[in-house]
Amino acid sequence: GDKIMFDLTGRVVVVSGASSGLGAQMAKGYAKQGADLVITARRLEKLEALAEEIKKMGVKCLPLKCDVTDSAMVDEVAAAVEKEFGKVDVLVNCAGSAKNAGVLDMTNEEWDFTIATDMSSVFYVTRAFANIMKKHNYGRIINIASMYGLVGNTAMDTVAYHTSKGGVVNFTRAVAAELAKYNITCNAICPGYFATELTEDTLKTESFTAYMKATVPLGRYGVEGELNAGAIFLASEEASYVTGVILPIDGGYTAV
Repeated sequence: GDKIMFDLTGRVVVVSGASSGLGAQMAKGYAKQGADLVITARRLEKLEALAEEIKKMGVKCLPLKCDVTDSAMVDEVAAAVEKEFGKVDVLVNCAGSAKNAGVLDMTNEEWDFTIATDMSSVFYVTRAFANIMKKHNYGRIINIASMYGLVGNTAMDTVAYHTSKGGVVNFTRAVAAELAKYNITCNAICPGYFATELTEDTLKTESFTAYMKATVPLGRYGVEGELNAGAIFLASEEASYVTGVILPIDGGYTAV
């Protein structure tokens, strides 16, 4: 009979920043759809633990150490993936980190770190893996930006993060236009407030919780797995006519 919608069996999915948080959640989400995974991050021991979990789901999983701010290392990892699997169908750019400060007192070092980790890295990783996709005339690139790439905010000063994620949003549109002729789509997901290892210390404060309740129509933080539906949709064969799309998954924050 007809195959189940959004089945990713036989697809090779690469997820950067997969050692924790949203990257790890999405990697598991893809494995549940039958995809083989390549997971990368700087912390190999965390990746190896996740890889064991994913293999128990009956799919292949290759953990590879990668610092996405090091373009030579990114290229080496891409070559290793191509050697192992022969192709890459889906790339999820999830690696990132930020130093928070406002425009009046942010240092050059804090700015450069954030732009390198959140924006330049997406370029390095996309360039490396899109060149593999081009050979096969097939690809799905999904950039994890942020709702902060679409708006400013009054809760905390983090100007470089807003800038880098805004860059990723329009990088997504540019890449969608450039790579369409190779049957490669490029879309972005803009998560709202999700509690992860990187954010929970900020989010669980009383003042931030009050801010969230006043600004997020659904009145709560995102929970584990709530990005997966969007990530799976954009990675799917069925979403073949969807490209250059910026999808907020933010409880309605950017709608008000």
